[in-house]
Amino acid sequence: MRGTIVKGSLLFVTIVLLLSMTGIPAFAAEVTKFGELSSDEFTDADRCGQCHAIIYADWEGTMHFNAYLDPFYLEEVKVASEDTDGLVDEFCSRCHTPIGVTSGEIPPIDGSQMSEIAKHGVQCDFCHVVSGSNGTGNAPFIVTPGDTKWGPFDDSRSAFHGSEYLELYTRSEYCGMCHQVIHPVNGLVIDDTYSTWKESQYGDDNVACQDCHMTEGITEFEANPGRAGSGAPKRDHISSHDIVGGNAFIPPMFGADNVAEMAVERLQRAATVEVKTPEMAASGEEVIIEASITNSGAGHSIPTGVSEIRQIWVEMIVTDSEGNEIYTAGTLDEDGTIEGEKLIYNNVLGNSEGNATESFWLADRVLEDNRIGPKETVTEEHNFTVPDDVAYPLTVKATLNYRSAPQELIDKLMGEDTEVPVIAMNEISATIYDPATPPEERTTESTPGFGILATSMALVIMMYLFRR
Repeated sequence: MRGTIVKGSLLFVTIVLLLSMTGIPAFAAEVTKFGELSSDEFTDADRCGQCHAIIYADWEGTMHFNAYLDPFYLEEVKVASEDTDGLVDEFCSRCHTPIGVTSGEIPPIDGSQMSEIAKHGVQCDFCHVVSGSNGTGNAPFIVTPGDTKWGPFDDSRSAFHGSEYLELYTRSEYCGMCHQVIHPVNGLVIDDTYSTWKESQYGDDNVACQDCHMTEGITEFEANPGRAGSGAPKRDHISSHDIVGGNAFIPPMFGADNVAEMAVERLQRAATVEVKTPEMAASGEEVIIEASITNSGAGHSIPTGVSEIRQIWVEMIVTDSEGNEIYTAGTLDEDGTIEGEKLIYNNVLGNSEGNATESFWLADRVLEDNRIGPKETVTEEHNFTVPDDVAYPLTVKATLNYRSAPQELIDKLMGEDTEVPVIAMNEISATIYDPATPPEERTTESTPGFGILATSMALVIMMYLFRR
């Protein structure tokens, strides 16, 4: 263990020196560092759940709960460690197992030195002993384990521990400690969830992360009356601790189907899609369809997080009245590869040779940024020629899809038996008529949406295939 701590300390010093050379602010001395604490100083989350049962139930099974146990993360960080000779071990783990890092239990990246409490990811007694921060990005938290727990109320009382108010818990800067990630060597911004919020109208209006991700509302604040714990006073709002984003891929692996369902609902509230088509088109005529996507509900760019592997795209299918496909784009082949899409909405990172890479630890530049910013609308164009023997009317169906990672990447890291669910964020259809169709028989309005029931059924089917 002594050798591990020395190696971790040298790694930290190396990163600080590299950051100073590139002009990136390094961690201040007061930030809690590698090996500074012991995991024995933290309280197990099960103990917290005895008094905070509802909050514990919210958190259980979420991506914060599984931040370290996430099998995709474990496989990817293993590759990152090999590619960088261990340089990113502490860097990545600082957010995925903060107790493991501050206790000096990781590295090694295989987790062989980790205590059980460190494997519980982002948990109660880490989050609520954060006593301060040195800004945002790369986890500059100050942690003070002990009897005092910090939170958003200035009048909390507990028989088990002391309680203190800290304004940081009510602000996006708390979330920005981990949801803003900067490459530890070259300064490339890898995850800009916090900064894209900060630069948006949501940041201007001071709509904090907690207002959307810790309330009963999906894309806006909605009060959640209740008690923070047994014997606590009833309040107008208690923060919900599911804190769900868009990940419907990992939670079902741990039996948390409810978390996946919330993620689907959040995705469906994040964006809208519209199509513009001609009302009529004759055989042999070229048809142009415009599909417009608006980030109507997310307070940051979509997709976000490790957005170089997240995928949002439009699936466009045009059929005639007999079900014949006339035009397709953005459909999946049998291997799960997206075919013929106009654009995948994410960002494309490049390595030192200028080649695209999905490995952010090897990246030093952004080749493309095709994400959709808050309240932004983007439009893509599809075109086809109407066949001579077509059976009218034509149906245009546009579906805005999302998945957490390319199927090819998951096949490589986790095996071909693991299927990434594709989530329909939104859907709209329109009709194109034969010019000879009488006006009274035409319906010009497009039809949006598809209903929560259909989506839930689709998710159940996907999860069934996933488990197979």
